Amino acid sequence: MNPKVLIVDDEPEFAELLEFNLRKQGCDTIRAENGIQGLRLARAEMPDVILLDILLPDLDGLSVCDILQSQPSTRGLPVFMLSALDETTRAAEAVAANSNCISQNPWTWHCLGATFAVQRRHARNLSPLH
Repeated sequence: MNPKVLIVDDEPEFAELLEFNLRKQGCDTIRAENGIQGLRLARAEMPDVILLDILLPDLDGLSVCDILQSQPSTRGLPVFMLSALDETTRAAEAVAANSNCISQNPWTWHCLGATFAVQRRHARNLSPLH
């Protein structure tokens, strides 16, 4: 079974680029264009990983992350926050919101792929069926 990645980003070109590269790496992708839609899809689809933009039009990524981490059904979902901002304050806020990490755009696909591989190994080790 392929890992399922939820992409929450309001920039269609960037989201399409993410989808293309993640599918090349063997991932299935789901896309949301705003925070509210991202929350709905996270609950309905239970993805293996969420890539979450910080700057969203309706509900920012930090708030989405807080909500996901506050609900028992989505608390364990790995969230990787993405930002084009070069701002240490936002990075600190992302960590405080319990995201797994924050990555500044642009970043390398090799680095993202390695991060997912580590996350998948960690998830398998925590699985009661492992």
